[in-house]
Amino acid sequence: MRTETGQVFTLADYKPTDFILERIDLTFELHPLETKVTARSLFHRRPGAATDAPLILDGDELVMTSLLLDGIELARDRYEETGRHLVIDGLPEEIAFEITVETMLAPANNTQLMGLYRSNGVYCTQCEAEGFRRITYAYDRPDALGVYTVHIIADKATCPVMLSNGNCIGKAGYGEGKHFASWFDPHPKPSYLFALVAGDLGVVEDTFTTMSGREVALKIYVEHGKEPRAAYAMDALKRSMHWDEEVFGREYDLDIFMIVAVSDFNMGAMENKGLNIFNDKYVLADPETATDADFANIEAIIAHEYFHNWTGNRITCRDWFQLCLKEGLTVYRDHEFSADQRSRAVKRITEVRHLKSEQFPEDAGPLAHPVRPTRYKEINNFYTSTVYEKGSEVTRMIATILGRETFKQGMDLYFERHDGKAATIEDFVKCFEDVSERDLGQFSRWYHQAGTPLVSVSTEYDADQQEFSVSLEQIVPPTPGQARKEPMHIPLKFGLILPNGNEAELDGVTGGDVTEDVLHLTERSQTFTFTNIPARPVLSLNRGFSAPINVDYTLTTEDLTQIAVHDRDLFARWQALNSLALPELTGAVKALRKGDAPTFNPAFIAALLAAAADEDLEPAFRAQALALPSESDLAREIGANNDPDANLVARLSLLNAIGLTGRKIFANLFETMSSSAPFKPDAASAGKRALRNTALTYLSFADNDPTLARETFDKADNMTDLSHALTVLAHHYPDSAETAEALEAFAKRFEGNPLVLDKWFAIQATTPGPDALDRVKSLMESPRFNAGNPNRVRALIGTFAFSNLSGFARADGAGFAFLADQVLDIDTRNPQLASRLLTSMRSWRMLEPQRAEYAKRALAKIDSSASLSVDVRDIAERMLQDA
Repeated sequence: MRTETGQVFTLADYKPTDFILERIDLTFELHPLETKVTARSLFHRRPGAATDAPLILDGDELVMTSLLLDGIELARDRYEETGRHLVIDGLPEEIAFEITVETMLAPANNTQLMGLYRSNGVYCTQCEAEGFRRITYAYDRPDALGVYTVHIIADKATCPVMLSNGNCIGKAGYGEGKHFASWFDPHPKPSYLFALVAGDLGVVEDTFTTMSGREVALKIYVEHGKEPRAAYAMDALKRSMHWDEEVFGREYDLDIFMIVAVSDFNMGAMENKGLNIFNDKYVLADPETATDADFANIEAIIAHEYFHNWTGNRITCRDWFQLCLKEGLTVYRDHEFSADQRSRAVKRITEVRHLKSEQFPEDAGPLAHPVRPTRYKEINNFYTSTVYEKGSEVTRMIATILGRETFKQGMDLYFERHDGKAATIEDFVKCFEDVSERDLGQFSRWYHQAGTPLVSVSTEYDADQQEFSVSLEQIVPPTPGQARKEPMHIPLKFGLILPNGNEAELDGVTGGDVTEDVLHLTERSQTFTFTNIPARPVLSLNRGFSAPINVDYTLTTEDLTQIAVHDRDLFARWQALNSLALPELTGAVKALRKGDAPTFNPAFIAALLAAAADEDLEPAFRAQALALPSESDLAREIGANNDPDANLVARLSLLNAIGLTGRKIFANLFETMSSSAPFKPDAASAGKRALRNTALTYLSFADNDPTLARETFDKADNMTDLSHALTVLAHHYPDSAETAEALEAFAKRFEGNPLVLDKWFAIQATTPGPDALDRVKSLMESPRFNAGNPNRVRALIGTFAFSNLSGFARADGAGFAFLADQVLDIDTRNPQLASRLLTSMRSWRMLEPQRAEYAKRALAKIDSSASLSVDVRDIAERMLQDA
């Protein structure tokens, strides 16, 4: 266990390695407790490097048993082991040389799940970001690219399958009871992309013919008996490969592409070259065990990891500060893929919901950091929503500013110019500047400045002159380490909706750059004036969420309703309904905190119900429209001095009012959206199920009776309907006999399916109210709970802390104290998991004073521990800074 506070790494300190790695040959003799790893690496001194510079290789908790230089044992006075590094002196100045390192590992004891570990009888690696140094001493950094050859020796009976990156170049027996397999990857890659899997696994096979006519073997490895549940993942993979050829012109480059699904994994998935390793929850699916959301996630994550083959693997990051160059860019690509596969408008709404619930709070709290950070202690803590989701939004803004065709030209140039290299954000942006002949220097502040910009809006219409003016002012709030911010280039898609519902033709504009339907806000304050506007329009701004910002713009209920009914941009219509809902909720909170009963505007409820009943709108969109802002959305809108109990009651009260008013509409939707046809995971069918289940939720409020939810649970023929009915029972009728019976029936039915049991835990963890903590503690005592499995811990403890605000942020502070104890315990086994759980407290300063004080005490307890990992201490220190 690492107990030091950790070195601070800064972007300004970057320097290339003194030696260049040419190739690395790895031999693994696998054993649960005594795996021998032999690494033979060929280096040569970088031109210009000091002639006396030592070779400094990274390591972590390694037991080195041998060290050779060009096949000869190295004298002890020629090297030094520091625990974190292997330093070798006196190396050749002008010729290449080979370093051979032999290490001994105990994969079965590796509870961190980083490096080489063994779980459920399967050997597996996870090397991103810095796991390779737990396998052997090496250049464990993304700019050290080498060609890998891997030899695996293992027991035939327990490891009939032995996989690594690239193409298989040979297999054979190897003495009594053993065999070996050799793999060669011709594409130079950094160590974080290395992968190895060995065990007894089933396989699903298919092929894909690339646009140049090459046939690629496709294989998905899963536990025996689970092969049928990998069919959808295989279909998603083939669609991803075809889409990347069609849209980005990217062809796969090896003879084989493999995916392995494992149950113990710290991440969602990993894009290792040619051998993607997945958390099995993002591979396994069938109608009985997976929800529509599961199918959509599998589709998106399969695509994301495959798309990394070019944006991450063929072109990788120069250093970890450039992480968004692969992650943000690839999230943008998988978002576009999913939008093309499903409803673009609904997909965009889903993306923005996630962005606002995860990244906006991060940007507004003590963990705020730029899309490209400039310093870190533990790189694992920067796999954040800011790097991924905001990084994607920055890429999207480039496409918005330049237009689709010029953006594609920039991507083509990026692939051509940097293939096989480790690139930077500057390299990426320069490609778009070169093809567009446009200076993107100001725009690049999106990479360097943390915080969510606030754009204040005011409008004025001059009927005599037929002029409509839009005045904009931007403010980027201070964030840790960045007190002062410069104006951003904010591209705002817009439209002017006339009283008759038509959109105004834009005849002329002054005051700034306007390209087609985009206002380019580049100054702190700008006023755009549109001429020849025949009547006062309603401004629809930030259509499609063209910029990840907050907007301060007071529109009347009539104006918002005009947008909700007539806007040609479906995202803007959803946003208008959302904007109508938030004042209703904040008003209810204010009333409750004063001791009054909340009341709601009938005009808002009527507008929402009109959208629900509008058959011209696709069911999936109507379901999104009916999904009120979440408790976290409400907390963000209120700002400081949040009371989670009042927020919960306000939201439940509004749900109840809508349910009662629209009962007939919801009863009709519940019936008409049902289907007797066999289950299909396509977008249209999923949309109907989403709307029907939304109707069930509102009916449960209207009727205050668990009967319909229980009947739905009993009749459900798919996991989407089954789990939603169980959620309605558990959340709205937690103490009823119907709920107790349904929970037990669900658990017994899926006793042997860990992924479905995770849903069972998560549903109960999100049951709101003061009893939630006791329920979570009780579930932890259940024989069904497995503290060693990250998925199970995230399903129960993580879901409780992140998604049950009223239960977690209790007024007595017990939820915070509970999390502190769990983080300290988990940190002894899996620091990465512990640190991510701790980020659930990122918004603690926004709570009312009593709760905030309890949260601070819990963080202080964690920070005062003498044996913290670097991962957890980094998060705790940042959350307590200046507190």
